[in-house]
Order: sequence, then structure tokens, then C-alpha cells
Amino acid sequence: MPLTSEFFNNDFKEFDRDILFVLKSYVHPHTTKYLQKNNRNFMLVSTYASFINYLKLDDFGYFNMGFSVANMNFLLAIHLKHKNIVLIGQDLAYTKDGFSHTKDYSNLDKHEGHFQRDKNKYTTQAYGGDGKVESSFVWTLFRHNFEQDVANAKENYHVTTYNCTEGGARIEGAIEKPFLWACENLLHKDLNKPFEKLEPL
Repeated sequence: MPLTSEFFNNDFKEFDRDILFVLKSYVHPHTTKYLQKNNRNFMLVSTYASFINYLKLDDFGYFNMGFSVANMNFLLAIHLKHKNIVLIGQDLAYTKDGFSHTKDYSNLDKHEGHFQRDKNKYTTQAYGGDGKVESSFVWTLFRHNFEQDVANAKENYHVTTYNCTEGGARIEGAIEKPFLWACENLLHKDLNKPFEKLEPL
């Protein structure tokens, strides 16, 4: 989608150094163009799909991705064998005053009227279990995707998932904790950065 490609049309200089951007192989071409323009490292990964399988890129492997970037990153964390996964920023619901994103979100105007369109259609349990929140069709897909993946990760990979968003919709199966708790209790190892550089295939 050209609109979301614009998030990569910037140059954060040192901040992006040593970050590897993982993109779906069918990402909009502007995304890769912007990443290349600013000399950023990225890799393309393919999901299981009939057309992609038809291309016979089996040697490169496939990666089940879910519907959103957050769903994809959750699965990537499982593949990287993390045993604790922390979700942050996964409200998946409108705010009480009907906003879809924070007020400084650059594309907020593209979501005008969505709250009125979705009101009372996708109501779900609130984070913390206190009441209900209004969601949307797409966020409901994302949430259901998370709930399936969280259950699968727990049962088959012994992964514990924490939802540290501190608001929005409840994601069943995830343990709700404040983000500060997660930082104080789960982040106890120094990461030796920069990581060892891997050679391309």
C-alpha cells in the first residue's frame, strides 16, 4: 500500500543503523525503494500462498505471517525461540473519544468516520476485563489472529505472552501486565550490540 510505504520515506541516520527490516515479499515497491535510498538493511520473506508456492522458491523457505505487522513479529519471535513475548501498542480498539490512533498519528485524517461506521458492530472485552470497548473488523481479525497464535505458542512452544499495552481490547490468553513490570522483571540480560554481522546468501 503506497500510504504505509511513506513511513519508510525518511532518514533517521544512526537510529536505523544495524536494524534489519523484515518485509513481506509482496510489500509495495515504494517500501523497498525508500529502504534502499537510505541504505537500510532489509530482507523479504514469503508466506504460504498458492501463487508464491507456484514460483518454487522452496530453497528460501516460507514464513507464516498473520494479518498485521505485529502478528508477523509475534511469529518471528517464536521462530527466534523467545520464551517471553511482550505485546505493546496493541490496543486494537478505539479510544473512548472515538480515535483510532494517537492524535499525532500522521494519517489520522484517513480514519475519519470509522468510529461511527464501526460503533456497536465489533464490541469486545476491554483490557483488564473492566467493561467493553469498540473495535473494528480489521482489528478484530488481528486480535483473533493473536489469540490463536498465543494459544498455539503456549501449548506447542512453551511461550508466555504478556500484553503490556495497558489499554484497548483484551487479547485472550495473554497475561496483562504494565509495561514497567515487564521491563523490571523480564529484561535482565545485557545485549551485546552490535550483533555479529551475517553474510547474505
